[in-house]
Amino acid sequence: MKAVARPRRGAPAKGEASARERILATANELFYREGIRAIGVDTVVERSGVSKTSLYRVFESKDALIAAFAAERDRSFWAWWDHIAEQHADDPRALLEALLSGIAERIARPAYRGCPFLNLMTEFPDQNHPGRVVARGNKEELRARLATIVAKLGAADPTRVASQLVLLINGAYATGLIAQPADLKGDLVDAALKLLAPSLPGRAGFYRGKDTGKRSVRSRE
Repeated sequence: MKAVARPRRGAPAKGEASARERILATANELFYREGIRAIGVDTVVERSGVSKTSLYRVFESKDALIAAFAAERDRSFWAWWDHIAEQHADDPRALLEALLSGIAERIARPAYRGCPFLNLMTEFPDQNHPGRVVARGNKEELRARLATIVAKLGAADPTRVASQLVLLINGAYATGLIAQPADLKGDLVDAALKLLAPSLPGRAGFYRGKDTGKRSVRSRE
C-alpha cells in the first residue's frame, strides 16, 4: 500500500506558503467542513504541518485563529462580489440578478455546508466573540450594499427592502442545507423581484414573474 505523505514541518522553502498561510488554509477548510468547535488546535497543527509553537506565535489563541478564518471568508466573499459588480457597474438591475444567481450557484456546490457566517454565529452566541464580530459585520455590509443597489433602482425605502432581501438570501442559505429546490436560482431571483416591485412607484410591469428564456424586469425607459 502506498504510504501517505505527511506534511513537512519547519520553515517553508523559498516560494512555499508561510506558516500563517498554511495554518489559515487548513483552518479555513476544516472549520467550514467539520464545524469550528469540532476542530481543535492539535488537528490544525497536524494537518497543516506547522508546529504548535509556530501556530501560537502567529495566532495567540484559537479565538484569534477563528477571527482570522472569518476575516478570510469575508475577504473572499467581497472579492467575489466586487468582481460581479465590475461587470454590471452601470446596470443595478442586472447586478442584483447576477449576485442572487451567483449566491444560488454557490449554494449548489457539492462542498456547500451552509453560510460560514451564519454557522459561526450559531456556534458562538457570545456577541463579543471576535469571530462573531467579523461574521456580524459581513451581514451588516451585505445589507448596506444591497441598499445601495435598490436605491439606484428607485426603491422608496432602500434600507427596509435591503433587510428583506437579506432575509431571502439567508433563507436560501438555510434551504440549501435541507433540500435544495429544483430551481433555487430562479426561485431566489423571482422572490427578490417580486419583493422589490411594490417599492418602485411608477414602475408598472417591473415584475412579470418567472419566465424561462426572457428577462423578468424591464429596462429603465
